[in-house]
Amino acid sequence: MGPSGAGKSTLLDVLSGYRISGVGGSIFINGRDRNMKRFKKMSCYIQQDDRLQGLLTVSENMTLAADLKLPTKLDKYEKGEVIEDILTNLGLYEHMHTRGAQLSGGQRKRLSIALELINNPLVMFLDEPTTGLDSSSCTQVVQLCQSLAHQGRTIVCTVHQPSASLFAVFDAVYVLASGQCLYQGTTKNLVPYVEEAGIPCPIYHNPADYVIEIASGEYGEDKLELLTKKIDNGKAHNWFDDHESLPTMESLRKLYPLSALKEIDESSGSEETSQANQRSVLIRRGFLKAKRDATMTHLRIMVNIVVGIMLGTLFINAGNEGSRVLDNYNLLFAILMHHMMSPMMLTILTFPSEMSILLKEHFNRWYSLGSYYVSVTIVDLPISIFSCAIFSVIVYIMSSQPLEITRFAMFFTISLLTVLVAQSFGLMVGAVFNVVNGTFLGPTLSVPMMMFAGFGVTLRDLPPYLYWGSYVSYLRYGLEGYISAIYGLNRQTLACDEAEYCHYKHPKVFLKDVAMDPNMFWWDTAALTTILLVLRTAAFLLLRWKLSAVR
Repeated sequence: MGPSGAGKSTLLDVLSGYRISGVGGSIFINGRDRNMKRFKKMSCYIQQDDRLQGLLTVSENMTLAADLKLPTKLDKYEKGEVIEDILTNLGLYEHMHTRGAQLSGGQRKRLSIALELINNPLVMFLDEPTTGLDSSSCTQVVQLCQSLAHQGRTIVCTVHQPSASLFAVFDAVYVLASGQCLYQGTTKNLVPYVEEAGIPCPIYHNPADYVIEIASGEYGEDKLELLTKKIDNGKAHNWFDDHESLPTMESLRKLYPLSALKEIDESSGSEETSQANQRSVLIRRGFLKAKRDATMTHLRIMVNIVVGIMLGTLFINAGNEGSRVLDNYNLLFAILMHHMMSPMMLTILTFPSEMSILLKEHFNRWYSLGSYYVSVTIVDLPISIFSCAIFSVIVYIMSSQPLEITRFAMFFTISLLTVLVAQSFGLMVGAVFNVVNGTFLGPTLSVPMMMFAGFGVTLRDLPPYLYWGSYVSYLRYGLEGYISAIYGLNRQTLACDEAEYCHYKHPKVFLKDVAMDPNMFWWDTAALTTILLVLRTAAFLLLRWKLSAVR
């Protein structure tokens, strides 16, 4: 406990192992130096903000967590019993079919605790579980923590300024001020402690409020120094009940011999279940969310249909008319812009919100980063293919492109690869930056891609010192692939019905003017595939870096 900025959350981050950078000193568990892998198997960390899947119901959230955290040998009925027991104890059973986004603050906090209780951790860290809740919800959450502690778990939580009745529920308190310990002991011994220090708590005054006032420096900085010295900055234990019976480090090591630790180390890997099970559960969760997500799925399909109809109407019959070849060239570049901007911006805007949930679940050993990344890629693939296909069919037919299955297949292949590359680019930006910075950086970094695409300035007119840019621009390969699909394969003379003179009646003349080789389709496909693999790998590495950098 302590005032804002006292170091409560930082201390909890360090104790739980969430923060590992910029930290010195030693942490001992049962008399032995903390082994992080071993410690994470017996602990969990529930952060201040409730990081829940809002699109899933309480029951679905619990079922998926159980599938990730309980042994796979248990069937759904055995897992159901565990879930039912936890939800009943936490007062959430009646809300089983309520979505996470529709729960109240207190219910969300209890669901956060319920999700971590599934694999019955011995140590639970909660960062300000009462913040933002009304007095009734605060009481429920604190009493829940008390009942969990009395079942044999160690519950460590930070509280900002509890009421007198809530304060009395806690067994022990550690009071912080500017990173220093002012008091450590039982809650009922706090009043005698400050009285003995010569700063008596007024009658009928909340002891929690009073010690926060002292910690804030309202009674002078000298009082802080006095209390810090009195408790020896947290090293004195004489304000605990029966403090003489507290075990020493030596006795703890005898109670927990190394042979017992060997069994824990050999029991399993970093996560509770296998990688294959993690991927299976995460893919199931991903499809469930995608089905209900208005932005990522429904709106995305609608935008592709609407933009497809708009472009098709604007460039109607441009694909087969010799006098409108330049119009058709503009259409191909507009399609490329759509395939670049829509998936990229959508990923940049939605992925940072997933990051906070990923941080919590990955730290609490629900799944590995590899399993998460594979599931995200697989879940999004059918939606990307369907959206791209429906857009391509509408634009291709309305703009009267050549109705040949080979040409359409080439056109669709380039479209899909461009969409996936743009999405990977958005994933890289979204993994590292927040929504505001990502929204600025995404389009800004895309401008050079457009410059080197060969649209405004042909590739042959690029100065030698800038020509390298055309090799890294995936839009160059996309545009070249479109030109190969529409005007390559020795396309015959175009119709000339809308003008007396058609300069580009023969496709070869146009190909010469735009300086693009119609026989480069397979090279373009290979280049886009290579860029896709490089960006996907880079996005994964950046995501892994981000997870460690946050800590």
